[in-house]
Amino acid sequence: MSLVAFLAVATVALLLCVMTGPDRDDLAEFYTGSRSLPPLYNGLALAGDYLSAATVLGTTGIIALTGYDGTILALSITLSLVLLMFLLAEPLRNAGGFTMGDLLVRRAPGRAVRITACAVTLAALVPMMVVQLASSGDLLSFILGFDSSGFRTGAIIGLGTLMIGYSAIGGMKGTALIQIVKTVVLLVASLTVAVLVMDRFGWDTGALLGAARQSSGAGAAYLRSGLQFEGSALDMVSSELTVVLGAACLPHVTMRMTSARSTAAMRRSLSWAVGVVATICLLLVVIGLGAGALVGHERITEAGASGNSAILQISGVVAGSGRAGALIVTTMTTAIFLTLLASVAAMILACANSLAHDLFAHGLHGVRRPDRKPPAALSEMRTAQAAAIVVGLLATTLAVMARHWNVQALATLSFCVGASALAPALVYSMFWRRFTRTGLLSTLVVGTLSVLILITGTNLVSGSPSSVFPDHDFNWFPYTTTGLVSIPAGFLAGWLGTVLPRHTAPAARRLYQAEEPRILAGAPPVSQR
Repeated sequence: MSLVAFLAVATVALLLCVMTGPDRDDLAEFYTGSRSLPPLYNGLALAGDYLSAATVLGTTGIIALTGYDGTILALSITLSLVLLMFLLAEPLRNAGGFTMGDLLVRRAPGRAVRITACAVTLAALVPMMVVQLASSGDLLSFILGFDSSGFRTGAIIGLGTLMIGYSAIGGMKGTALIQIVKTVVLLVASLTVAVLVMDRFGWDTGALLGAARQSSGAGAAYLRSGLQFEGSALDMVSSELTVVLGAACLPHVTMRMTSARSTAAMRRSLSWAVGVVATICLLLVVIGLGAGALVGHERITEAGASGNSAILQISGVVAGSGRAGALIVTTMTTAIFLTLLASVAAMILACANSLAHDLFAHGLHGVRRPDRKPPAALSEMRTAQAAAIVVGLLATTLAVMARHWNVQALATLSFCVGASALAPALVYSMFWRRFTRTGLLSTLVVGTLSVLILITGTNLVSGSPSSVFPDHDFNWFPYTTTGLVSIPAGFLAGWLGTVLPRHTAPAARRLYQAEEPRILAGAPPVSQR
């Protein structure tokens, strides 16, 4: 049933992309879907972008294995979207544009900014794509019962090819429709499994927590802070800060901000998105605790040290036998399959758009008008589609090479880049009048490089059984994530790059004063009044 469901979902999704694909010369439709989605649909698509497969699978596994710490992680994921809603959503929508480079050049025009923004976009999203593609082979092998290296490799290549097709053919609107379907299916499947878990315990939360604690093997520590981070409070603060700042600022999420019809529509879209994400995260907490109680720590870790299969294991346990049980398991596996397809397709699209628009159309060949007509628009669209193929092939190749490793460190790398480079750049660009081009470039470069250097010394790379290199120990950085150091480094670099070269501050202030009405209130710039 799962195999039939996968084939049907993949076919329908491809058909949706073909039917809703953009016209050959309409760049706005390819990049933003012509901003045609109503707030409810845009909110569901935003929730789908935000809840990647790595987030859904990883969060459920961490909750099952660590209890309290995993629950705090789920709360941080929701808090990150709330932070985006109240702080950055409206300025990002008002700034307009198609890519991260478009958002940043409002404050600091220039090719260097666009090229750097494109490089940071790739640094933030390619690792996350590799994680999800590499995990897809193991997940499909687990679901369908094939346990061979060849099957895993074929699954990664097949899924990578599908995702390339979705992003290159469907553009923003096509991937948005897939995200909408994925969000609805995931919500229904999660609700069903969570209800069955609670029913097993007579709707007694205390009984659920007690059973999860007993099966965890950690005793009372399961329901206290510190199990995941071995009692280090600073490590926990670093990880949660990274998630809160990083998840909301990843380029494929901020790209969705520009696809709303208006600022008011953006607010309504985010209201729907926050409600859906909060509901799904609450359900994942119940499912994760249910997995800890009914599946147990030993069986979860046997299937994978990170616990990514916990959500599928608990679905099989509570569904039972018979047709109804098979239908429930199939619904959940289909939801995970859709989550993989939609998440990676959206990330491929964000990378392709940045390569085509920021690097080739503006960074290397000068500035062109975004509303230009063919053949320039057609050429850029073909470039974006070709870039989607290149990015997809790169991610698929890296995933095949890394399929035997524990690549969860790459997901952490993506969140760290978002929190350390993109978050400071966006906050400064939207709200600091004195912010200059030098400050912006310093933030992006220092934030990204500090993450790339520090991540090599964490226990995610070496020194622990769940690291990339478990048999080696060159762990020199004391925390699991780099956020405690790299986030302040990103903000500090932007501040120093702005205040030290004093001669550029007046020009930056004048530029911001011209754009401030648009960024903060959605009004026309001063020059257009």
